[in-house]
Amino acid sequence: LDKKKKENVIQPENVPFRKLIYSDDEAHQLDLLKSLLIEENFRNTQERLVEKALPKGVTVLLHGAPGTGKTESVMQIAKATNREIMKVDISASRSMWFGESEKNIKKVFKDYKSYAIKQSITPILFFNEADAIIAKRKEANSSSVSDTENRIQNILLEEIENFEGILIATTNLATNIDTAFERRFLFKIEFKKPSLSAKSQIWKSKMPHLSDEDCEILASRFDFSGGQIDNIVRKNEINEIIHGSKVDMQMLLEYCKEETLSSQFSRTQIGFKAK
Repeated sequence: LDKKKKENVIQPENVPFRKLIYSDDEAHQLDLLKSLLIEENFRNTQERLVEKALPKGVTVLLHGAPGTGKTESVMQIAKATNREIMKVDISASRSMWFGESEKNIKKVFKDYKSYAIKQSITPILFFNEADAIIAKRKEANSSSVSDTENRIQNILLEEIENFEGILIATTNLATNIDTAFERRFLFKIEFKKPSLSAKSQIWKSKMPHLSDEDCEILASRFDFSGGQIDNIVRKNEINEIIHGSKVDMQMLLEYCKEETLSSQFSRTQIGFKAK
């Protein structure tokens, strides 16, 4: 069992450092969260909350469009605060065998609690892409699957209510979150669309050989997520390995057009990590 639990635990020293670019509002909220999770501050905060008879668990929801850097932000916060991450695969926990899903959710929290007790520094319980289990509840008896999902949510709500560690969840669909979950997240941080200037900086940080003008052109023409820009960067690296040279601007534009899968370049995705 210990070995199985270890497999989904990410060690902070194994997370590669990446510089992240945020809006001022995002940076302010994430800096507060990161400061809270510095061990001395975390212990002092929990002691103070207990004294005031307040829940001592730290629960966080990061929401925004796909590819906005939510997951990478969790990784970098864990690295900066030297915390392990116990990552939960939501799709694997949504077994369609009746009763199994509920057991799986309870087991996640039980395993986390027993693992956390053994650690000198409280680990992070990480629900990545949690849309499926925190979305608005379906009408009762609408289907057997819906009933199962509702039971999972009831268990999850109860577990979060009594949670004493650090829980971070990410979702792409904040507008579809069940209202019962909203108050259970202490921090709710939205990853918003960056300005053209910020997007230009992101291109520059990922591809320093580009001119400022070229970065501005790419930022203005293509509203890409960090994951999409990473694909362009990888194609550039492959070209350099195979042909011994970086691609020119014309080829970069072609790569960008291929990445959109359509002639419309208006995806409202943000957040970007810079190497």
